[in-house]
Amino acid sequence: MASRKTKKKEGGAKRAQRASSNVFSMFEQTQIQEFKEAFTLIDQNRDGFIDKEDLKDTYASLGKLNVKDNEVEDMLKEATGPINFTMFLNLFGEKLHGTDPEDTILNAFKMFDPDAKGYIHKDELQKLLMTQADRFTSEEVKQMFQSSNIDAAGNLDYKSLCYIITHGEEQEE
Repeated sequence: MASRKTKKKEGGAKRAQRASSNVFSMFEQTQIQEFKEAFTLIDQNRDGFIDKEDLKDTYASLGKLNVKDNEVEDMLKEATGPINFTMFLNLFGEKLHGTDPEDTILNAFKMFDPDAKGYIHKDELQKLLMTQADRFTSEEVKQMFQSSNIDAAGNLDYKSLCYIITHGEEQEE
């Protein structure tokens, strides 16, 4: 009977390992290293887990001393268990990869490009973004344009922008 329990534990460990290796494939090695550095900074007591006291100490080191317990507890509740480095990556993976797939975003832009030129004039896009659905502020539009390829005529290359939205950086040619 004990051997059966051991087998279950081994199977569980394999499942957990598979899930954790999956989260590592979501990021490039340099990103993982940056997350590791951030995790180490937050893990104030160096026990390998981020807990309530670690978060309070981190806030204190940033000058915010009046953090309420329930605020910190709410942050910790976002995780499905103790926050070790793998869980930390999972949390960021969920937040950072919460964007729509690239083809979905591309298809949305294509609706405003009936001639399939691959670009939309920035003035037209700005008007749409600031007047429709979840309206952008002028600052948000300006920030987006700074990350975008816009030619001398004012045409925004939306395929390039889609890549930036989903991958976080411009595609290298």
